[in-house]
Amino acid sequence: MRILGIESTCDETACSIVEDGTKILSNVVSSQIDLHREFGGVVPELACRRHIDIIAPVLQAALENANVTLDQIDAIAVAKGPGLIGALLIGMHFAKALAISRNIPLIGVNHIEAHLYAAIMSHGAPTLPALGAVLSGGHTSLVEMQGIGNYKLIGETVDDAIGESFDKVAKMVGLAYPGGPNIEQRALRGNLSRFHFKAGRVKSNPLNFSFSGIKTSVLYTIRDMPKPLSEQDIADISCCFQEAVFTDVIQKAKLALDRGNYKALYIGGGVTLNKRLRLLLSEHLSIPIYWPNLDLCLDNAAMIAGLAYHKEPLTSYDLECETRIPFAR
Repeated sequence: MRILGIESTCDETACSIVEDGTKILSNVVSSQIDLHREFGGVVPELACRRHIDIIAPVLQAALENANVTLDQIDAIAVAKGPGLIGALLIGMHFAKALAISRNIPLIGVNHIEAHLYAAIMSHGAPTLPALGAVLSGGHTSLVEMQGIGNYKLIGETVDDAIGESFDKVAKMVGLAYPGGPNIEQRALRGNLSRFHFKAGRVKSNPLNFSFSGIKTSVLYTIRDMPKPLSEQDIADISCCFQEAVFTDVIQKAKLALDRGNYKALYIGGGVTLNKRLRLLLSEHLSIPIYWPNLDLCLDNAAMIAGLAYHKEPLTSYDLECETRIPFAR
């Protein structure tokens, strides 16, 4: 079965064609980093305007790269949330119009679940039951995975997402958007023992995350330092902040693994590109860890089309946005 996937949840416009859930025929992503960099983060209205301008050319590129036509597509899949509402609606209406015009099924896919599937489709049939971790710019979650589409949410952020905290700390020290790659690069030259940052604890659920407090700690640290910050200051702050955040992820992953009979850990989301995170997890966890292929870590449409293969198509073309992760509590 050949599925066309469409992704427009935030600031990437993407189209992909995937066969039978795993064989990627094309995966085209148009990034908006150049558009939002001067503002230090995503501006929703600008993101929506770019989606409108670029979505048709991205679709055409995906079809050409896969060497197929729309007549050879069996179904249309689209990310239906969570995400920026305006951006979501552009992708959803575009997908709906395509599906109606071709008289083929339409499948709505949850963006966060797709990040987990990105790790699965990179490694074949999943090892279950497993612990899943979504670490991205807008989401931070721990889930129990019993199968594709069968999850239980066991931990999530109560304030900022992990990727969002990287972006905000990067802005504090004068680094460009997106913050994650820049923090990672500066951290390589940092002194890990100079600052002692610590992520928050959530009493109601030890598996929940809180990164608001560590941002405040970084802010107060910078406030009391001589200005402008030196390159070494920036490197040291980046290093210590990054280590504290990843240590928190490791501790909560360990706690979840101790509580459950999990056979593997599946991780998805843009933060999985961080080499330090990958090293630390491999050093501290003995369980098999499955990462997405590098081209499937950031927002993309291949994970949307791949996951859609395991979903039932809509009985009509009515599609509604999802604002949360659809995992049972």
